[in-house]
Amino acid sequence: MRVRHFCSILFVFCLSLPVWIGVAHADPTSSLTVSRVWARASAGMARAGAAFMIIDNSGPETDALIAASAPVSAVVELHTHVNDGGMMRMRQVDRITVPAQGRTELKPGGLHVMFIGLKAPLVEDTHFDLSLVFEKAGRIVVPVTVKSVRTR
Repeated sequence: MRVRHFCSILFVFCLSLPVWIGVAHADPTSSLTVSRVWARASAGMARAGAAFMIIDNSGPETDALIAASAPVSAVVELHTHVNDGGMMRMRQVDRITVPAQGRTELKPGGLHVMFIGLKAPLVEDTHFDLSLVFEKAGRIVVPVTVKSVRTR
């Protein structure tokens, strides 16, 4: 009986391990892996926030992140930073390409997922789910950890 109980616990642990370590796949056959997903804590009454992550594509075809949604804000957009006459400005993009056999990193100062109209401040050490929609891989839901404002 104890062995069967242990095996059941081990099975559940193995199934949930990708979520615990911040890695998610759309389905077992997906070539995309999303890892190191985090958002920066928002300051005071800030109305916007951002999430960052690494997307690896082990497949033979390029894919693209084309949409995202989360319960923490009224609007979620895909963004990048561009140099506009010496000023760095954020701009919305239609897609974020993930090359075949490659990696795309969403990071501060570059590509990111933007939360507009935050419903409440993003508080350090809290979590929420982020739904990512890819052109080929479909929907992947990833857990987001909110980290310190000072995290880079």
